[in-house]
Amino acid sequence: MSPASTAVPETGESAVSRIRDDILTGVFAPGQRLVEAELCERLHASRATVRAALAELDHEGLVERVANRGARVRTVSVEEAIAITEARMVLEGLCAAKAAENVTPDEIVQLREIGSRMTESVSSGDVMTYRSLNVRLHNLVRQIANQPIAEEILIRLLARNVRHQFQLALRPGRPQVSLSEHLAIIDEVCARHPEAAERAARRHIESVIRALRETTAG
Repeated sequence: MSPASTAVPETGESAVSRIRDDILTGVFAPGQRLVEAELCERLHASRATVRAALAELDHEGLVERVANRGARVRTVSVEEAIAITEARMVLEGLCAAKAAENVTPDEIVQLREIGSRMTESVSSGDVMTYRSLNVRLHNLVRQIANQPIAEEILIRLLARNVRHQFQLALRPGRPQVSLSEHLAIIDEVCARHPEAAERAARRHIESVIRALRETTAG
């Protein structure tokens, strides 16, 4: 029996995750058509499962479906990425302030651990680990903030912009720039200084916007 025939079929949730990961890691390029039959074979999933997954990714802003032409990977321009990040800056600042108000001793330990590991990964040049810790840090700050409306909006904004974020994280020298910004957020949240935490978060996102603008200048 062939490997394909023995593979476990993807569920709806895992199909969404697989296609999302393939988009974010560049397996599917911006503007590329997503052919349902090919996805069914790739994921060992039914057409209904694939269609539902594409609908969910359309809702997230990663995929766009064109009438009579199927689905394709949505292309987000740098200008749109900057606009998304500007909106994100306000919400990230709010979450950092709320996190500073809410943070517990156990959460302070978690934040400090992430900061230490980020520092180690930059020192060793482990960009992918640093990126993973970056995502984990922002997720934890949102979790501590316990501001569900801001979190919901941020998750949608990040989904639409994640490809630019991924490319930016891989840019030479970027981790070294962003490390101090992330450590400043951690310091202010752990010190329970809401206003300073908000300023630190906004400074970090302003830095992201400047880096995106350098993309257009280049």
